[in-house]
Amino acid sequence: QFATTVVSCRAAELRPDGGGEAVRGFQVVLEDTILFPEGGGQPDDRGFIGTVPVLRVTRRGPEAVHFVETALEPGTAVLLSLDWDRRFDHMQQHSGQHLVTAMAELMFGFKTTSWELGRQHSVIELDTPSMTTEQMEALEQSVNEKIRERVPVTVRELSVDDPEVETVRSRGLPGDHTGPIRVVDIKGIDSNMCCGTHVSNLSDLQVIKLLCTEKGKKNKTNLVFLAGNRVLKSVEQSHRTEKALTSLLKNGPDEHVEAVKRLQSSVKLLQKNNLNLLRDIAVLIARDFKSKPVQNPLFVLHRKEGDSEFMNIIANEIGTEKTLLFLTVGDEKEAGLFLLAGSVEAVENLGPRVAELLEGKGAGKRGRYQGKATKMSRRGEVQALLQDFISHQ
Repeated sequence: QFATTVVSCRAAELRPDGGGEAVRGFQVVLEDTILFPEGGGQPDDRGFIGTVPVLRVTRRGPEAVHFVETALEPGTAVLLSLDWDRRFDHMQQHSGQHLVTAMAELMFGFKTTSWELGRQHSVIELDTPSMTTEQMEALEQSVNEKIRERVPVTVRELSVDDPEVETVRSRGLPGDHTGPIRVVDIKGIDSNMCCGTHVSNLSDLQVIKLLCTEKGKKNKTNLVFLAGNRVLKSVEQSHRTEKALTSLLKNGPDEHVEAVKRLQSSVKLLQKNNLNLLRDIAVLIARDFKSKPVQNPLFVLHRKEGDSEFMNIIANEIGTEKTLLFLTVGDEKEAGLFLLAGSVEAVENLGPRVAELLEGKGAGKRGRYQGKATKMSRRGEVQALLQDFISHQ
């Protein structure tokens, strides 16, 4: 917590991260703050000004701007409180990034060109086209050794014209930077220009897990990692998943992969058999219709189980322009597929109207119009339309 004073408050809007409508509120500047504004690859802090939640903190030159939904009177003394769980998570990930970045460069000469602290995991962009499994394993072992050695992490400030600035690792200062330069030191390992929040000792990181590498931008590799409590949460999630799979598959964790492979093989065989049965059923339905002494000029069929091939087989087997076919597959009251087949003239006339009634989309050629429908419950209206068309013909 931190006691401070409101300097200014002005009306503003906040665009949510996930999109959607803007939130109306106020941008508040305080005399000083303990809430970190987003920057340097690190998200912003959260907290409260008194009892008012802070929804976003951004940097405007040398000022931190706090977005809240309640107006605060300038000159008012307020108590600022910090969401410590979020802050400590960001500290662990950011210090973890500094350590991984420093060791990747020391061990393999891989420089870091950018990084992102994500909600689930963090990503370091390395200036190398690839990274081997052996290199990743060696890097993970080394960073965790440094954590066990309890290496101190300290912060110092340098003036802009201090010659020592040239010895500090940096990707450059922001264009609107003011004041001294802040340097984060991992003793004997790294000195890095940084505005972010960090642990005071590598032991606070607990552990770092390098998850994988992904292909990045041109000649770059993205290294995905977790640090600290995120590793513990990941282990807990994996353990819950493992227990659930053990219960479902009726075998131990070491046999899960083989059990799933067997299930996949069984499913593929069942799907193949199911497709063959659907084809046979389609042929039998068409033959049954053709065997009748008097054939109805309108043939309507709905089946919950089926696909486009099922409907087209029926249309091919009946294969006469004298009959107008309206076939549908899927849930009777929700979405599904439809096919209209018959004479070219009839289908060109009726196809778009059928799609419109079913609130779907489709396309057609050579006497067939097919597509997706969102309102299968309106099949009765389509049938009435087709019946009316035939009676007028």
